[in-house]
Amino acid sequence: MSDSTLDPDFIPYQIQADEDYMSDAQRNHFRQYLLRWKHRLMCEVDRTVASMQQENVHFPDPNDRASQEEELTLSLRARDRERKLIRKIDESLHLIERGDYGYCANCGVEIGLRRLEARPTATLCIDCKTASEDRERQ
Repeated sequence: MSDSTLDPDFIPYQIQADEDYMSDAQRNHFRQYLLRWKHRLMCEVDRTVASMQQENVHFPDPNDRASQEEELTLSLRARDRERKLIRKIDESLHLIERGDYGYCANCGVEIGLRRLEARPTATLCIDCKTASEDRERQ
């Protein structure tokens, strides 16, 4: 599932005729998308913390305690993944501010609007990402 499907309000960017790549409008489009995404993730973290504080129940039955522990472990694992994703979002926002967003960190070519809409934290073009994945498999 692409990251853009996580935003129910997502509207693909409409490229204007003769518009330069990573124009102010495009950067603003991605900045707003990344900020909304980060906000949703932060709200989820807050819900988890509140839930953990409310569900501090000790079950006498070992099976119930084990189920509670398993749910907590899964929830914490998901929050850890989200914490890492928030860090990537912050890095992408920093790249936007520096004017480097949308360009491959490896070779410098344009990553492309549609790829960035599918994966707004992408830092590699499709060719470099494919080569990186190939190296990981070996």
